[in-house]
Amino acid sequence: MEEYRTHYCDSITLDDVGKKVRIAGFVETIRDFGGLVFLDIRDMYGITQVVTSADSRDVDVVSHIPIQSVVTVYGLVRKRSEDTINLKLKTGEVEIYIEEISVLSKRTKDLPFEINGTTKIREELRLKYRYLDLRSDKLRENLKLRARIIQFLREKMIKKDFLEVQTPILTASSPEGARDYLVPSRLHKGKFYALPQAPQQFKQLLMVSGIDKYFQIAPCFRDEDSRADRVPGEFYQLDIEMAYATQEDVFEIMEKVIYETFSKFSCKKIKKYPFRRIKYSDSMEKYGSDKPDLRNPLEIIDVTDLFKNIPLKAFAGQFVRIISTHDVKDKPRSFFEGMTEYAVKELKAKGLAWLRIMDDLSLQGPIAKFIPEKEKMEMIKRTKSKEGDCLFFIADYAGVVDKLAGSVRTELGRRLELIDENKLEFCWITDFPMYEYDERHKLTFCHNPFSMPKGSIDVSDPLSIMAYQYDLVCNGIELASGAVRNNDPDLMVKVFEKVGYTKEYIVEKFGAMFEAFQYGAPPHAGIAPGIDRMLMLLTESETIREVIAFPLSGKAEDLMMKAPSIPSKEQLAELKLTILKV
Repeated sequence: MEEYRTHYCDSITLDDVGKKVRIAGFVETIRDFGGLVFLDIRDMYGITQVVTSADSRDVDVVSHIPIQSVVTVYGLVRKRSEDTINLKLKTGEVEIYIEEISVLSKRTKDLPFEINGTTKIREELRLKYRYLDLRSDKLRENLKLRARIIQFLREKMIKKDFLEVQTPILTASSPEGARDYLVPSRLHKGKFYALPQAPQQFKQLLMVSGIDKYFQIAPCFRDEDSRADRVPGEFYQLDIEMAYATQEDVFEIMEKVIYETFSKFSCKKIKKYPFRRIKYSDSMEKYGSDKPDLRNPLEIIDVTDLFKNIPLKAFAGQFVRIISTHDVKDKPRSFFEGMTEYAVKELKAKGLAWLRIMDDLSLQGPIAKFIPEKEKMEMIKRTKSKEGDCLFFIADYAGVVDKLAGSVRTELGRRLELIDENKLEFCWITDFPMYEYDERHKLTFCHNPFSMPKGSIDVSDPLSIMAYQYDLVCNGIELASGAVRNNDPDLMVKVFEKVGYTKEYIVEKFGAMFEAFQYGAPPHAGIAPGIDRMLMLLTESETIREVIAFPLSGKAEDLMMKAPSIPSKEQLAELKLTILKV
């Protein structure tokens, strides 16, 4: 069989002028100038322009090839005329004079959308025809970048003497924070495997086995709702575990890897490690979030004490927070009222009060008449405000007020254009509470249940127990999560008993790990940066689906492969399963 190509479309240069070459790819565009026909041929690597002559027998054939058909072109490389040079293309100084063109695969159906078009396409349509969507410049470059970053991360970990180990995809179901994907067993009727939410137990078992520095590019499967930075179904992380390691050891390894990765693949400003460290309690109070965007200079100030004696019914008995916005004296009243409307409609807040600080330090706004002089001056002092600034007030109950204030802070940063889009701000959030109360006021784990608590857990208030848990955050996105692990089986029982689980439950759900620890388990710690989220930040994509080749839709459907689907009667019979009508 004759070869399809001798050169890639981006590899032809002025050095090839006078040579005969063969390229292959998709027909990107056709331009017919009344007998002289130009085509742009694209492969994975770039674009090359090819051209017929006016007397060529191929003119009629070439001009009628459907766009996006697959062709191979043989011809002479020549230099473009000065007025047709396109320096935006790597091959913009040369073209191929067609001596032979063959259609390898003709497009016979209308395109559902224009490849590389300027019109915004519905995501559902793009996902249904993802193989066409992946022909676009942006997605193809995203996948190339993804491959380079994974290779870079792998090389970094190997150089640091970490051993790459693949852990099972079919495993046992265990409660690890999200819903499992279950897979029925044919050989064991009525029993199910689970797809791993993370390799958590396996990597800890590797520490018990004596493999003291583990990593893998690990797939994780969680049946979760979709968000901009979270795709339902499957995602990938750089999974790391280290024996004989402290929190500081993990930070030292991770900061270097993350800094070097983002420095290599991003042109944005990055502060060198060590990254800033913020305790969970301080982050919630100061930023209203455990994943703060530090590009936003606004901070939240607690002024609850100042309102204890102020006769303002809306704030009575509640926690009160202030956000001071500087130099907003030129903003119209509609800006402040718009923020109140946002808080009420979008955040379901009870309200959002505001006060402008005038030139004489008097206050202007809906609650100005209620604020005594002493309290006013204290607010100005605490927030470091001055004339021309504005104070926004958020009041609500504990557990609610900080999150509301965090959302208001984020929206103010956006509307006031305070975010420096050319920066990557990393920070560690540390000292997470071991426990929290859920919406039913039931005690549950705040973070990872396998974490080592700080100090004794024999205290009356479980919320006072801190843990060696940490998140790495960048620009408001949780990039990695990790912890120093609890390697003491007796302490593990006590930790789980706090939330109502018995030793029998631990043996049932985490039996292998619980038993393994009784054979001697080195102290160990780990972390797992999300590769998809790293790519989302580096490519500035609006959603995480833009950096994944074949993602599920926001409704957890594969619109291209039509999954999930209904199994056949034969498949169900073989598995001894029956689908109940709901």
